[in-house]
Amino acid sequence: MPLNIVLIEPEIHTNTGNIGRLSLATGSTLHLVKPFGFEITDARLKRAGLDYWNHISLVIYESIDDFFKKNKDKKMAFLSSHGNKNYWDIKYKDDMYLVFGKESKGLSNKILESNKDATYKIPLYSDKVRSLNLANSVSVVIYEGLRNLKR
Repeated sequence: MPLNIVLIEPEIHTNTGNIGRLSLATGSTLHLVKPFGFEITDARLKRAGLDYWNHISLVIYESIDDFFKKNKDKKMAFLSSHGNKNYWDIKYKDDMYLVFGKESKGLSNKILESNKDATYKIPLYSDKVRSLNLANSVSVVIYEGLRNLKR
């Protein structure tokens, strides 16, 4: 797999469903970290992912600690509106983990503090917008990664 999409505590089923479809379209693995703001069996989640959901390469973790324990040696980039560098500055690598936070709060301060040098943002050109929709953000970053990897 060229890239890994990680959603830490996703809250909105339709975002997760759309990101699931995106992960399949890009050959990426989708990693979901509990707790979720929805049931994984929710019909709306599957509807957003259309009939692709059963084809998605999916890994589910019971907690943030579980995720980091199982992936401690992996190359990661963290995406947050609090990043100091832009997403196009990520040095994309095969099998890299692109980590996104929950829709309401983003990544925790603990994760951001522990990964300052690996935290990136998508620049916004209006002071009227705090952030982009999670599914849109993942799309922007994953396709930039694929472009960099020449896929």
